[in-house]
Amino acid sequence: MSRVKFGGFVAPHHPIGENPTLQLQRDLELAAHLDRLGFDEFWCGEHHSTGWEVIASPELFLAAAAERTHTIKLGTGVVSLPYHHPFNVAQRLVQLDHQSRGRLIFGSGPGALPSDAYTLGIDPMVQRDRQDEAIGVIRRLLRGEDRFSHDSEWFQLKDARLQLLPLQEDMPFAVASMVSPSGMTLAGKHGTGVLSIGSMSSAGLQALPTQWSFAEESAQKHGNVVNRSDWRVVMSWHIAETREQAKAEAKHGLYRWHNEYTVGTLMRPGAEPYASPDAAVDEAQLEGGGAIIGTPDDLIEAIRGMLSLTGGFGTVIGFAHDWANREATLRSWDMVARYVIPEVNNMLQGYRESQRYVIENREVFERAGEAVMAKIRENKRAVAAMAEAADAASAMPAHHAPDLDEQAQSGG
Repeated sequence: MSRVKFGGFVAPHHPIGENPTLQLQRDLELAAHLDRLGFDEFWCGEHHSTGWEVIASPELFLAAAAERTHTIKLGTGVVSLPYHHPFNVAQRLVQLDHQSRGRLIFGSGPGALPSDAYTLGIDPMVQRDRQDEAIGVIRRLLRGEDRFSHDSEWFQLKDARLQLLPLQEDMPFAVASMVSPSGMTLAGKHGTGVLSIGSMSSAGLQALPTQWSFAEESAQKHGNVVNRSDWRVVMSWHIAETREQAKAEAKHGLYRWHNEYTVGTLMRPGAEPYASPDAAVDEAQLEGGGAIIGTPDDLIEAIRGMLSLTGGFGTVIGFAHDWANREATLRSWDMVARYVIPEVNNMLQGYRESQRYVIENREVFERAGEAVMAKIRENKRAVAAMAEAADAASAMPAHHAPDLDEQAQSGG
């Protein structure tokens, strides 16, 4: 595997009570912040209900993010395909790819919130089949195939062809995967990447070791190839200088997010409310990396554990949240860039080897000092100047006197 890439995922999950206009601006500021820090990818989702997830169009949001960023890839995480005519989705993707100068990743899903599908009059039983059908049509459109028609029970195409193709010759695709095999199976069928969102739950963590096999089996069945470098695993974290500080910063926001949203609003099966903020930070840190609230070293260990658990993947995606306040949240992302990314990717090994080599090979540098002293002794004036310096040093208190031998050894 090549180096592990890092990204951020804004669903978003914002508690009700803050100005929504400012929330959107803050999310855009996070995209710019991650771009400055050198993160590889930034994802945002599509939701239409619950009050906590307020981005209705990832394409609109990422178009604004593209103007505030330079190198970070921008992923739709995800476009809920059953909610849209595939031709319109393809058109928006093409435009966004050009506006972002070829930085778009197309992520799709069946739709995560039952309340969204209900509002649109869509039977949840057909959502995954519609996503599958739409991906096939969108791929044909983005490849620039000759005009074709398509008749479906939920949309129609007549002699369809895009008048403009994406800027990228091969736009990256990814499908969302939760706990069931359906997302991985779909990725294998279409030869796409995967965005594993289920890794944030205990059930999702237990499913991860076998998840990739579903993609490989499906790819083989349909004559495709899937690559682990295109597998993205979502993790939740909040990082600070100490574990105590991280817990103090995150506990109240985590408590509210879990109790009010995950349990109280989504009513996620199996989720139980936390008894207190302190209990929240203790119970949320599931073995294997469900949530990491601690130091950079804790996150490094968790990511390495996740890589071992899964057999390897290409990108770790941090789930953005409001557990801590704005300043502490930005500092957490900053610490990931400064300490976690270089450690996970072994970027510091050369520094450590160089330091160790210098420490363990003092005789080489002592020889260099001897060479300096030899040249001094060849010059009478230099010898006299050194003697005068030694006399002056002997007249000083010991803690003020310069170490002439040390100066010579250092080349002084």
